Amino acid sequence: MADNQCSGCPSASSCTTQQKENCSSKQGPQSMMEPMNKYSNIKKVIGIVSGKGGVGKSFVTASLAAAMKKTGAQVGIMDADITGPSIPKMFGAAGEVYGNAEGMILPAETKDGLKLISISFLMEDPQDPVIWRGPVIGGAVKQFWTDVVWGDLDYLLIDMPPGTGDVPLTVFQSIPVDGIIIVTSPQELVQMIVKKAYRMASGMHIPVLGVVENFSYLECPDCGRKIRLFGESHLDQAADELGIQVLGKIPLDPQMAQAADDGTFFEKDHAYLDKAAETLKNLEKK
Repeated sequence: MADNQCSGCPSASSCTTQQKENCSSKQGPQSMMEPMNKYSNIKKVIGIVSGKGGVGKSFVTASLAAAMKKTGAQVGIMDADITGPSIPKMFGAAGEVYGNAEGMILPAETKDGLKLISISFLMEDPQDPVIWRGPVIGGAVKQFWTDVVWGDLDYLLIDMPPGTGDVPLTVFQSIPVDGIIIVTSPQELVQMIVKKAYRMASGMHIPVLGVVENFSYLECPDCGRKIRLFGESHLDQAADELGIQVLGKIPLDPQMAQAADDGTFFEKDHAYLDKAAETLKNLEKK
């Protein structure tokens, strides 16, 4: 018997330990990718990520989902920020989600047809903290992919938790992500933040579609002057260095913040993300 022969071999039980180890090493690493369930048909999966917290990643996710929905696309959001879920409130979605006869989870759906899943829908009190360790949180995120009836979607946006820890790693290893969009803010620290997220995605062979800058400036309501509260942007320099495109620069807008608090995100225009929306549209052609 050849040393590399084990799987499918009628006499595999007689292999020595060394032969089995040789066989396993020649098979290569096994994929951890979870298959899409039979109730879901998702064309593109997009991760929205950030190298640190507090840059408005969920705000950008919700804005992009609303922008894509207004183009006629069927869109869903997976709120993978388990310990800090905020997506449901932005769309005025509350209450519980239910299952079908086979125990699959039916996502919440807004009046505008956006499909949502979040840990908030599965808790008795959404204001209770989620005190779970990393592997448990990762398992919940995988269930949002394997056990949710997404139906037909053009885009599933995954609102990732900040950083490069357990959950982003679980998503990249378990879900077939077609690309990510990095969210950041204007400070000089941005270069380190963007590079951290970029290098994680590159190491996992996930395409980086571009970067969005939030809190870019505040427009004076009287004269229209752009006030850069966080200093001059360093985003273009960081994007050029990494060879990625800038997909949008979003200003501080009190009306948008109020819409997020009121759950009326769909009533607002999200023109600052037109380039990001066009980039996602172009993915359909590939």
